[in-house]
Amino acid sequence: MKKMVYLNLTGYVQGVGLRYSVYNMAMRLNITGYAKNLYDGSVEIVAEGDEENIRELISYIKNGLRWARVENVVEKWEDYKGLYHTFEIM
Repeated sequence: MKKMVYLNLTGYVQGVGLRYSVYNMAMRLNITGYAKNLYDGSVEIVAEGDEENIRELISYIKNGLRWARVENVVEKWEDYKGLYHTFEIM
């Protein structure tokens, strides 16, 4: 089933290649949306696609990033909207 999730990541998450790593994984998992640095030092991610693939992306963010230190992930799940056609780094 397709879903959409808003993620807010805090910790040591900017300037360490996190958005690029998430982009690569999202492309492999056929997830659309974006990853964006926010002014408060956090990273915002919006992801649309199969729920199982999104959950795999979230697991990767929590456990698979080499240089980042993700301390907290806030998830806000919604119904799929089909707003994005690719995954972008903003």
